[in-house]
Amino acid sequence: MEVSTTEISTTEISTEKSTEKSTIEEKTLRLASLFLVLLSVAVCVMLPYLPSLYTREVEEREKRLAEEEFAQSQVAMQDLEIKEQDDAAGMKGQLRIRLPEGVDGSSIEVNSDYVTQTVRVEIPGTDMAYFDSYPVTGDSNYIDTLSYTRQGGEGVVEVVTNQVYELRTEYDSQYYYFNFLTPQEVYDKVVVIDAGHGGRAPGATKQGVNEKDIDLAIVLQLQKIFEESDENIGVYYTRTDDSNPTFDQRVQLANKSNADLFISVHNNSTGSGRMSGTKGTQVMYDETSGESKAFAQICLEEVTSEIGSVDKGLVEGDEIYIIRTSEVPVALIEVGFMTNREELALLNSEEYQRQTAQGIYNAVLRAFEEGY
Repeated sequence: MEVSTTEISTTEISTEKSTEKSTIEEKTLRLASLFLVLLSVAVCVMLPYLPSLYTREVEEREKRLAEEEFAQSQVAMQDLEIKEQDDAAGMKGQLRIRLPEGVDGSSIEVNSDYVTQTVRVEIPGTDMAYFDSYPVTGDSNYIDTLSYTRQGGEGVVEVVTNQVYELRTEYDSQYYYFNFLTPQEVYDKVVVIDAGHGGRAPGATKQGVNEKDIDLAIVLQLQKIFEESDENIGVYYTRTDDSNPTFDQRVQLANKSNADLFISVHNNSTGSGRMSGTKGTQVMYDETSGESKAFAQICLEEVTSEIGSVDKGLVEGDEIYIIRTSEVPVALIEVGFMTNREELALLNSEEYQRQTAQGIYNAVLRAFEEGY
């Protein structure tokens, strides 16, 4: 039987199209396989960094919130000058303010905020013109800024010091005197305690419980223990209420007080944020500081011993701002996992909070015994 040329051509074209389609499919499959391999490699490479990236994202968000809250709390102030005294060394008080006529020193209200190194002085009967006639006098070596405003009919002078000082005040019939003592002039040892998060930054939130509240509750229990102690230890707290100091304010409280130890109290959660069986205590430390790592180990041992939690080990912590910028031995204690139902119930109980605080206190005393 004869096959027409037309039939042969059609068969050849069909075969060619089929071959071409098969070749395209093979190329597509190879490209898809190559893409999947590259994607798998990328995931494997990036996987160790994902927790760090998430931590940085959370930290940046909380940093922004804290800075916004701090900016909203500020009021407009006018600069004041300090009139330096040639006889400042022999002058009574390192800084002095002339009392307005008819105003007794007992009417002056003074508040010192160690976190921002700000001394707020409320003085009735003053305005800017008053300080033109009676300037603040003394030694400016302790002062970063000096400013004035009026609030609620009161004159308010704000003194921002260049480091953390213990303030001592006195007055006579003419002047109100301020003396600035370093913490080391007052205490044998100095510790800074930081309750994590606060304000609009709740930290982890599980089953209606905010991490910031647990962190604060533990620190308030620790404050009671220190207050009842006979040890001459100066303890400065970044917060004792639902405020949210900036990260820089938290770490600078430690740096500018030249603290012997810096402890930040937090609680943990799994990377996915889902409830799980993972539980236990971890402590983060400064990777560049052997003292920080050794102190973190002390904290881990003392806290787990006191509360009976699982020892989850030490964790390198330089991805955390307050750790990498601390100039003193630092330990960030992740007391427990809020994503574990059993541990969350414990963390939310007053007795467990008190036991945790006792463990932290024991760690501080042990660290000092070991030469910190």
